[in-house]
Amino acid sequence: MTTQHTPADGTPADGADRRQGHQPTERIEPVQQTRPMPPVPEAPRTEAVPQAHAARSEHQPQHDTFSTHQGSGQHGFAGAQHAPQQQQQQHGYGAAFGQQPPQGGGTAVATAPAKRRLVLPIATTAVLAAVLASAGTAALTGQLGSDDAAGTAPTSISSVGQKNDSSVAVPVAESTDGSPDWKAVSAAVAPSVVAIKVTTAEGQGEGSGVIIDDQGHILTNDHVVGGANDDTVQVTLADGRVYEAKITGLDPATDLAVVQIVDPPSDLQSAVFADSAEVTVGDAVMAVGNPLGLSNTATTGIVSAIDRPVSTATSASSQAPVVTNAIQIDAAINPGNSGGPLFNSRGEVIGITSSIASLSQSSSSSQSGSIGLGFAIPSTLAKNIGGQLIDSGTAEHAFLGVTLGDGTGTADGTTRQGAVVGTVSDGSPASEAGLQADDVVVAIDGKAVTGAESLTGFVRGLASGTEVTLTVIRDGKSIDVPVTLATKTEDATSNDQGSDGSGDSGSTLPGQGTLPGSESPGNIPDLGDLFPGQNG
Repeated sequence: MTTQHTPADGTPADGADRRQGHQPTERIEPVQQTRPMPPVPEAPRTEAVPQAHAARSEHQPQHDTFSTHQGSGQHGFAGAQHAPQQQQQQHGYGAAFGQQPPQGGGTAVATAPAKRRLVLPIATTAVLAAVLASAGTAALTGQLGSDDAAGTAPTSISSVGQKNDSSVAVPVAESTDGSPDWKAVSAAVAPSVVAIKVTTAEGQGEGSGVIIDDQGHILTNDHVVGGANDDTVQVTLADGRVYEAKITGLDPATDLAVVQIVDPPSDLQSAVFADSAEVTVGDAVMAVGNPLGLSNTATTGIVSAIDRPVSTATSASSQAPVVTNAIQIDAAINPGNSGGPLFNSRGEVIGITSSIASLSQSSSSSQSGSIGLGFAIPSTLAKNIGGQLIDSGTAEHAFLGVTLGDGTGTADGTTRQGAVVGTVSDGSPASEAGLQADDVVVAIDGKAVTGAESLTGFVRGLASGTEVTLTVIRDGKSIDVPVTLATKTEDATSNDQGSDGSGDSGSTLPGQGTLPGSESPGNIPDLGDLFPGQNG
């Protein structure tokens, strides 16, 4: 067997090696490191100022359960049947809302475009004159302020901004990957998406979220709402109604959180969740959220990759990086999109947008907003963690019980990338299964493992108690090792639990991205240090 790997030196669970790298040249490798972007400020909306997370506080669990009804407004985490995949059309990027200055000091600063002068062309002026003339005619003919008008019922403030057409239901039958009807999809899903405003000790930020049941539970990112004063945030529905919401639970390990509207209205429309395991490259997608404070913004694109290992640094130095095998998309994602839903062509949630890649500070370009590399937490993981947060306010995580490094293994004349086992914790699932030091894990349940973070992401996406089969190269031979994952305990150290993080994964470029809003509420982490191995 030929095994090439970096030392697995007891890197703690979820640990990620961050190293200074070089300027990008030709190749862009898989995502390895990410850093949070600054939050989207409440006002003015033309600049995002970096803000650090306030200290987190404990949250009381609430024992509501997700609705599984298929009726209007009560979808919860209900699944839906999927039609056969059709050939994907290419979709342009959604428009980004301006470039951002280069990142520095681990924080990306988003700057909205300069204000534009308002110029009214002749055609516009003519239309305006016609409108004014029509209004004057109406007044002269008694159509404005007449007795008949005075007799009509006044508009209810609660119905302002609401649409009467509720005929479009999810899943949207007439919309397919081959021919997505984004107009119908956006009309169907818009009421389930909210804007979230957060106030911390450092200031204010904004993010996004998705309604998951008729009791007012909203799924979002931990980095959006973590550190909120009094565990309270402000939620704005798509029609403009504003409500107070309380944090139900936070899970920094997966960057997910749930908040619940206080005294929710009876007409909430919840989203329908699909199985992210059925997502394939080329699928049409739509991201809806609150980028840069611009609520109800929809952008479209395609799935660029699945199971993309993404490691995102968190704001708390004591907290290990978030490691996710994410859905990569090319739809425009910007600060403020964090926590918002990613929909498929039928209007079903397949992920929660959480991070973007951006160019490094040292790059010749000053762009740090969307460059067509966005990432979403798969809906299967989001449903699992969200359900636990609603039930108990906390979430359990599966673990394997090893320290890992990146490397390769050769068996039967074939060399593959994989996760190299460094040490095995006594009494861990890995120990019970017979994993050994220097084993190279190249697959889990038949899915290729490309490195330590790849294996970590797969384990993170599974529930405790799940039995998986690891394909391992040992002494030049390939063997299958069944492992039953266990629950990672809170009182055990990272080394006791075994590493889910990576060893040295190559040179990384600083400032290449992070999760939207990881350092402060309301941001989409920008994947800084994202692209290793760009030495030319």
